[in-house]
Amino acid sequence: MNRISKAFENQKAFIAFVTGGDPDLETTEELIPKMAEAGADLIEIGIPFSDPIAEGIVIQEADVRALKADTTTDKLFDMVARVRKKTDVALVFMTYVNPVYTYGIERFMKKCAEVGIDGVIIPDVPFEERDEVKGACEEAGIDLISMIAPTSKERIHMIAGEAKGFLYCVSSLGVTGVRSKITTDIGAMVEQVKQVSNIPCAIGFGIATPEQAQEMAGKADGAIVGSAIVKLVAKYGKDCVSPVCEYVHNMKEAVKSA
Repeated sequence: MNRISKAFENQKAFIAFVTGGDPDLETTEELIPKMAEAGADLIEIGIPFSDPIAEGIVIQEADVRALKADTTTDKLFDMVARVRKKTDVALVFMTYVNPVYTYGIERFMKKCAEVGIDGVIIPDVPFEERDEVKGACEEAGIDLISMIAPTSKERIHMIAGEAKGFLYCVSSLGVTGVRSKITTDIGAMVEQVKQVSNIPCAIGFGIATPEQAQEMAGKADGAIVGSAIVKLVAKYGKDCVSPVCEYVHNMKEAVKSA
């Protein structure tokens, strides 16, 4: 069983997102193992990019801070290799196709496997164009994580049927960011997935409070939180480890009680 499967084994998973290199690589390197200890079952590491089209202002600003701190894809790979000596938590890169192309698709996926990355999420590669990267992922043993959104409708069965690792269910239209209310019928989306696959479904985009996490995890196999964590990193900078871990602990407890 791989690390992503283990994250969902006999439990609701709490998935945490951090922007790699925000505020600097040393802080990210310290944060990841501590977040795992605090209860994160899977951690997404955002590769900072100058044009992150799926992200709201919070993560856009984090990308700018990380790039200003001289974060590069190679430095992130080196950081993950060091982190792997400290934790066995499932790790997934969240990136865009441009940095992957620039690095070289095969080279990128091979390097992911070498350093201990378990999967990749590439929001700007639609399902219909996944063959651009799918072969390289399969060859390297990296799960290409698919996303479904409220607009996916009749495509949900098609996407779910081929999904690997877990299915990232987007709770709201638009970009990432904290939302006061999530109105999408998540239960119906998950139901459609389960008709064709038993792949775990995790809900992301907009979850910020323990109450939201509990509600979403009650309708799916896990909850994903990004912007709320990145906000804490922005607020506390290099001193963010303790407040972020306290937040992660509270969110994991909420997900467990779903």
